[in-house]
Amino acid sequence: MEGKKRTVKNVIEYVEAQLSLEEGLDLETIAKRTGYSRFHLNRMFCEVTGCTLHRYIKERRLSEAAKKLVMEEERSIADIALEASYQSQQAFSLAFKKEYGCTPKTYREKGICKELRTVEIVSRQTGTWRCAA
Repeated sequence: MEGKKRTVKNVIEYVEAQLSLEEGLDLETIAKRTGYSRFHLNRMFCEVTGCTLHRYIKERRLSEAAKKLVMEEERSIADIALEASYQSQQAFSLAFKKEYGCTPKTYREKGICKELRTVEIVSRQTGTWRCAA
């Protein structure tokens, strides 16, 4: 199990480093970096964190976008949506509402903060990571 946790920790570190970039955050690219098939990597990731890698990436992008909605009020929602790798503001708004229960505009206006449920991965060497699941 320690080997799986180490692999997942490395994947999470890679995702966090690449989060703002559009390229490099698909399952196939990440799997190639780890040397595992995408199916095996996704199973390992899910076993350790309780959520799929795709879901982890999606929710991390949404949580970063949520912070920007409140902290960067001068930026348009469309700009934040594109930066979060959504093809349109509409697609972003639908995903955001599904996750946070309100539109990005309402979230920004009311400063709503929603705690996501988390699953912790504890590593003796490097601390704790959370998978918003």
